[in-house]
Amino acid sequence: MQLTHEENQFERKTFPITLVCDHIYFQQNIGSLFRISEAFGVENIIFLGKDIPLTPRKINKTSRSTHLHVAHTIIEETADLADYLLQNNFEIIALEIASNSKLLREVLIPENQKIALLIGSEINGISEDLLKISNQIVHINMFGKNSSMNVVQAASIALYEITSF
Repeated sequence: MQLTHEENQFERKTFPITLVCDHIYFQQNIGSLFRISEAFGVENIIFLGKDIPLTPRKINKTSRSTHLHVAHTIIEETADLADYLLQNNFEIIALEIASNSKLLREVLIPENQKIALLIGSEINGISEDLLKISNQIVHINMFGKNSSMNVVQAASIALYEITSF
């Protein structure tokens, strides 16, 4: 028999993970990122960019009200975000296909370290400035002709992998 939300017995847990969204603007993706972040116990979401569309009515369709439960902030400038991440000693992990990226399953999660998981915009991916400050760049192996996947799907796979350690 299928269990309701109240009947499931999953352990409630929060991880020291901040999901950093580099210029993600599609509201369906934003809502879904809240939902997946809540499901994987993400501590905080940072949206990088100007005019991030956090309209509750539109986001709620995909977030299913999780935007009310996951802490989030907006940082408008890349330099300000970089300073914040570096000054607060995050292990910065970029999810991007790059010349120096390694397989996601090879990611090294330092013990007792805050993690910033960087995900890129729907159009341009993660900026070069953020890739330069990343401690690790990881990618998801794909076997079809397409070289990318939806940012929410990629974030889900990465969060699953990171929280499984």
